[in-house]
Amino acid sequence: MEFEKLRQVIAEVLNVDPKEITMETTFMEDLGADSLDIFQIVMGIEEEFDIEIPAEKAEHITTVEEAVQLIKSSISMAE
Repeated sequence: MEFEKLRQVIAEVLNVDPKEITMETTFMEDLGADSLDIFQIVMGIEEEFDIEIPAEKAEHITTVEEAVQLIKSSISMAE
């Protein structure tokens, strides 16, 4: 479930086909995202999942899988 929602956020921010996004996809190398794009994706994640992601953790996200893991851990900490 987290992956599907995340994929939509990424697709909207980067204007890419959601089908191109897999768990192994990297934001910068595969999708051509820059630091501003990553920031917008993190903002979208926070809004979509009603969580807060610390900047120091967001800086280290390089793949979609890492983002999903961060979302899952943030959700479980919020409960």
